[in-house]
Amino acid sequence: MSNEHVTELFDEHGNLIGALLNAEAWITVKKHVTKELGCAAPEPEKPEPVADWELLKQYWDFPYPVDMDVTCECCGNQTEDWSADEPRKFRLSSANLAGLVSFTCQTCKAKIVKKHFKDYIKAECSPYQAEKTAGKEGRY
Repeated sequence: MSNEHVTELFDEHGNLIGALLNAEAWITVKKHVTKELGCAAPEPEKPEPVADWELLKQYWDFPYPVDMDVTCECCGNQTEDWSADEPRKFRLSSANLAGLVSFTCQTCKAKIVKKHFKDYIKAECSPYQAEKTAGKEGRY
């Protein structure tokens, strides 16, 4: 049996011995298969976008000083300087020139977003969700 996504493999006696999946099929089922088989490897952590943070600091034009404090409302974790902590209490997830900076709490995995406006900073904390909501998933 073969179609464009799956090719079944048989031995000389006609016994099914495996299957080959094309890349599209594997991407679709990888998470489920590795979870069911108990062989899911942890995904490697992406490096922090420190260059983006440095660029934001370089072009900082807000009337207040660069803020380095981060607080997680979900678990109470907090720091005065996220970049100086060792080990890190918060990891930088993203930063952009518009003043939007996000962090991941290393204790509870919550997402902390700091929105830098002209005269104030607004911080928002969203609890970690293991599964994504399909309705909020980007479609391209």
